[in-house]
Amino acid sequence: MITVDTPHGPAQVHLDEPGGAPRGLLVLGHGAGGGVEAPDLLGARSAARDAGLAVARVLQPYRAAGRKAPAPAPQLDAAWAAVVEHLTTAVPGVPQVHGGRSSGARVACRGAGALGPVAVLALAFPLLAPVRRDGTRADRGPEIDAVTVPVLAVSGERDRFGIPEPTPTREVVVLAGDHSLKARGPVAAAVGPWLETVLARETV
Repeated sequence: MITVDTPHGPAQVHLDEPGGAPRGLLVLGHGAGGGVEAPDLLGARSAARDAGLAVARVLQPYRAAGRKAPAPAPQLDAAWAAVVEHLTTAVPGVPQVHGGRSSGARVACRGAGALGPVAVLALAFPLLAPVRRDGTRADRGPEIDAVTVPVLAVSGERDRFGIPEPTPTREVVVLAGDHSLKARGPVAAAVGPWLETVLARETV
């Protein structure tokens, strides 16, 4: 495990590197109250390792400090950017795919324009926020819609936070299950071929 200093405290990075030179780097963030051992993150890690990528699972500073209540979005984004900068030096010269589950997917989408990934993996992206007291729900669709690089969105068919729609640059895979996306094997099966397509595009 690597500790990376960020503007909002140390983040913990679990970095898996292939035996030889990596073909790319997949950087993954966790859900709001969860960690880097979530089944869908492990499924994505498995697919990426099979494809010859290095994989970094990032534990945000608030979770590394033992807190469950998520930090504000600007703090999450700043910490994510610091970790990506560190990893760009640690695993240099390879295309990066950024992603995560739920809150982590939102962070990856928000940072895509500035941080330069070649693609974004959005696991259980929450289109709608939890219901407010007045019964309304904030729309988070603009965060994923703003991403201009290829996106793979993987969601459970019963996700209470909604499922993104496909677009010319966004592939959507709907699996059995809910927002927790516990189907590790099916997640890996969805992510693997997409990663190969992304990498093939980068080597043309």
